[in-house]
Amino acid sequence: MGMKDQFQEKSEQFQQQAKQRAQQGKEQLQNRGRRRDEDMDEPQRQRESEERFDQDYDA
Repeated sequence: MGMKDQFQEKSEQFQQQAKQRAQQGKEQLQNRGRRRDEDMDEPQRQRESEERFDQDYDA
């Protein structure tokens, strides 16, 4: 294998690794966004639960 072939092979490996890292980064951002949405929903769920408890207790 000549130097040019070796260089091209390394270049392709680096490109593949970069694509994989970019994909992993996107997935992490999406997962963070989902978790943040779930965290934002949590206080609402807790409030609804407390309101139901209050209504049951008043009745």
